[in-house]
Amino acid sequence: MNRSRGAFVLFLAALVLAPAGLWARQNVTMEKDVFVAAGETQDNVFSMGGNIVVDGRVKKSVIAIGGSITVSGEVGEAVVGVGSRILIKASAKIEGDVVALGGSLEKEPGCAIRGDTVYFRASELTEKLFGKGFAGGIFSLAFVPIVIIFKLIGVFLWLLAGLVLAALFPRQLVLASGEVRRSFWPVFGTGFLAVVIFTALVIFAALLSLILIGIPILIVLILAGLIFKIFGRVVVFYFFGESILRAFNAKRIAVLGAVLVGLVAVSILDFIPLLGFLFTLAINIIGWGVTIRTKFGTTENAFRKAGTAAVKS
Repeated sequence: MNRSRGAFVLFLAALVLAPAGLWARQNVTMEKDVFVAAGETQDNVFSMGGNIVVDGRVKKSVIAIGGSITVSGEVGEAVVGVGSRILIKASAKIEGDVVALGGSLEKEPGCAIRGDTVYFRASELTEKLFGKGFAGGIFSLAFVPIVIIFKLIGVFLWLLAGLVLAALFPRQLVLASGEVRRSFWPVFGTGFLAVVIFTALVIFAALLSLILIGIPILIVLILAGLIFKIFGRVVVFYFFGESILRAFNAKRIAVLGAVLVGLVAVSILDFIPLLGFLFTLAINIIGWGVTIRTKFGTTENAFRKAGTAAVKS
């Protein structure tokens, strides 16, 4: 009995730690203050509440929540700031997009930005969401039922998740989205089975929690489910966004742009009564399926490779 319980806990821990290899391969520098000196090269840079200075080269993305970003060197993909002060100096070269959600954005003449620049001012966001003096905005109780308010807050949180994942893991999102396109029904079937098993495990852990044994298991399950849901949902955002942009004959499709377009499309459908619930359930199943089949976008089809290896052996 103890061995079975131990194996079960190890299995749950593996679910939570499954994305660890993904993060390790990204070589993300996660410190409060990050300084990339001239002549220095780093893969990804992430800071929460600190200051990022890039005089050298960042191969992929620079992301900050709060704090500041100053770029005078090179960034291979995106620069994303949430409530951050962003300064792009004249000598800066950015191959991807610059996204500022709140905070401030300053670009000196002469800087090179090959992608798109997206900037939402903090004052405009606050006024549109809450109105002046928290009266008259789209979150105002006088205009919007409480359920819609929570949905809008959810959209904002998904926006943050989409920005971060699109900046840090663009290739993984593209690969996982391709699996949805190639093998939709196998992905859906895998996701449906995973959701059923996960739900049963949560119920089992909740029952065990009555005698305290299941509380750690329940916490691990919730964390694992959250990780799977976030990655899978952003993959769906990209899938829908890319499909819409291709339908409009877009010549260049940036991962960040596709995620934002997909977020808008999915959010609009989610607001439709009953249909929105069924649609959300379906994309959750797809998200779980594609996350499992591609191991968080790191392989085309884990099951196919596993089956091939078994045949060879």
